[in-house]
Amino acid sequence: MPLALLALAIGAFGIGTTEFVIMGLLPEVASDYGVSIPTAGYLVTGYALGVMLGAPLMTVLGTRVPRKRMLMLLMGLFIVGNLLSAVAPAFSVMLIGRVVASLAHGAFFGIGSVVAAGLVAPHKKAGAIAMMFTGLTVANVVGVPLGTLIGQTAGWRVTFAVVAALGVVGLAGVAKLVPDMPRAEGVRLRDEMAAFKNVQVLLAMAMTVLGFGGVFAAITYIAPMMTHVAGFADGSVTWLLVLFGLGMVGGNLVGGRFADRALMPMLYISLGALSVVLALFTLTAHDKIASAVTVVLIGALGFATVPPLQKRVLDHAHGAPTLASAVNIGAFNLGNALSAWLGGVVIAAGFGYTAPNWVGAVLAAAALVLAVLSAALERRGRASGTVVAGSVPSTEQRAAAVHH
Repeated sequence: MPLALLALAIGAFGIGTTEFVIMGLLPEVASDYGVSIPTAGYLVTGYALGVMLGAPLMTVLGTRVPRKRMLMLLMGLFIVGNLLSAVAPAFSVMLIGRVVASLAHGAFFGIGSVVAAGLVAPHKKAGAIAMMFTGLTVANVVGVPLGTLIGQTAGWRVTFAVVAALGVVGLAGVAKLVPDMPRAEGVRLRDEMAAFKNVQVLLAMAMTVLGFGGVFAAITYIAPMMTHVAGFADGSVTWLLVLFGLGMVGGNLVGGRFADRALMPMLYISLGALSVVLALFTLTAHDKIASAVTVVLIGALGFATVPPLQKRVLDHAHGAPTLASAVNIGAFNLGNALSAWLGGVVIAAGFGYTAPNWVGAVLAAAALVLAVLSAALERRGRASGTVVAGSVPSTEQRAAAVHH
C-alpha cells in the first residue's frame, strides 16, 4: 500500500478523534460554560448536522480544485475549527468551532476515498479505502480514550489543542506524500449530480443509513445499558468503548479485504450477522461477559460494511464519483442521528434500555433487504444488456457491454 494512504489515515484519525471525544467530555464542557448536559449535547448534534451539510457543500465548492489541494484545504479548515473550540470564550463560539471542523469531515473522507482508490490497482480499491478508514477506527481505540483522559486531567481545551496538532501532522502528510491528482478532465458539477439518478448509488446510500444506523441505535445507549442492565460500574464504560473500537478496526480491515474479492456476499454476511447480533444483544446485555463480546461483534460487523458500501458508491458513480462519495459519508452521520433518535423514542416509551437493540436489528435487516434488491436489479440490468439510468459505466461494465 502506498505511503500516501498513511497520510490519509492520520487525517482520518484526527477527524475521528474530534468527532467522538466530545461525548466523554460533555460534563466538563457543560460545567465550564455553565450550561446543562442536554444543551452541551448540541455540540454532538451540531457536528453531525455539519457533516451532512458540509459533505456536498465543500465537495461542490472544490469541484474545480485538484484533489490534493482540496484535501489540504479541508485539513486547514479542520485545524481552524478545533483551535476555535480550544480557545472559545463562550459556548456559542465553541459550537461554531465544532461546526467549522465538521464541514471538513464528509468531504475529506469522500475525496480521500476517491484518492485512495486511485492510488492502487482496481482489485485493491476496497482495501485502500479500508486503510484510510483505519485511521477513523483506531481513533476510537486510542484517540478518544486518550483525549478523554487528557481532557479530564489537563482540561478539555488541551484535548482540542492536541487534536488541532494532529490536523497539522495530517496536513503535512498530505502535502508530502499524496501525489498530485488533478480532477478528471471534462467532469462538471452536472456530471457529479448525474450519479444521484443512478438507483444503485441511491440504494447503496440507503444501505449506509440503515446498516450503520443499526450500529448506533445500540451503541448510543451503551452506557445506561451496560451499567443498569449488565451491572458494570460507571468507569467500565470507557474500556467497553475501547472493545467496540477494536471490533471496528478488525471489521474495517476484513471488510476491505473481502470486498475486493466478493463485494455483495460480504454485504449479505455482515448485514445479516449484524441484525442477528443486535437482536441477541437484548439477551446478552444481561450478562457481563456476553455483553462485552457482543459489543466487539457489533463494532466488527458494523464497520465490515463500510469499505464495500463506499466502494459500491464509487463503482456506480464511476467517472464522477467525488460528490457521491462525500454524500455517502454524510449518510453515515444521518444514520447515526436517525438511530439515536429512534433509540431514545423506544426508551422514553418505557420499553427499557435494551429496546434500542431491537431498533438496530430492524434497521440492519432493512439494509440487508436493500442489498438483495440492489443485486437483483443489477443482475436484471446485465441480463438485458442495459446500464442503469444516470450511471457512468465502469471499465468492467463497458467491457461486458462490448462482449454482449
